[in-house]
Amino acid sequence: MLLGLLPGFIVLVLLAAVLIPLWASLGPITTWITPFADSWNAGWATALRIAIGIVIVVSSAALASVVFTALALLIGDPFYQRIWRAVENDLGGDVPAGDGGLRVALGESIRLVLRGILVALIALILGFIPLVGAPLATVISLLLTGRLLARELTGRALNARDIDSRTRSRMLASRRSRMLGFGVAAQLCFMVPLGAVIIMPTAVAGSTLLARDLLGNGVARA
Repeated sequence: MLLGLLPGFIVLVLLAAVLIPLWASLGPITTWITPFADSWNAGWATALRIAIGIVIVVSSAALASVVFTALALLIGDPFYQRIWRAVENDLGGDVPAGDGGLRVALGESIRLVLRGILVALIALILGFIPLVGAPLATVISLLLTGRLLARELTGRALNARDIDSRTRSRMLASRRSRMLGFGVAAQLCFMVPLGAVIIMPTAVAGSTLLARDLLGNGVARA
């Protein structure tokens, strides 16, 4: 579990090198996005640009959490594989010999990043809705990103059992509330400073428990 902190720290440093300059430039960015507000009352123009700045922070943080998960799982594959297998052995029962392979993990990570970009764009578009845009974008991005994280984190245990994508979707749908609870909780922890680094090994262990719960539901055999 301690070694599992290392990949997360490496990825966090890489993401911070992108996010910190972005967030530090929010003023010029929001002004560039809203040139039409230059002729508005100063108070309304400022309020609009603050709201858009909040949406940019939320959408970029949502995307960053998805990218963090994808990169951390790839970079830290040997560490997380040990955590996953230790949990599987503790739970007993049928423990697969393989882990799905790096090639499968790479494909899953690329799909996760692409879906994360889509979520960030949706949050950004929602942010332009007057009054309710910022809170609506925050809630929707949390739910969508939480679902993506839950699907990706359970991927190792399910890929190792050769469960295809369609069956995985059915399995996750059968435990939708539990899946969202796990994913959203992980996403909220990832948004806390250093939370992603500290929580990642635990999230891998927790996702293995969730995957075993999905397998026990019998959907895979339906």
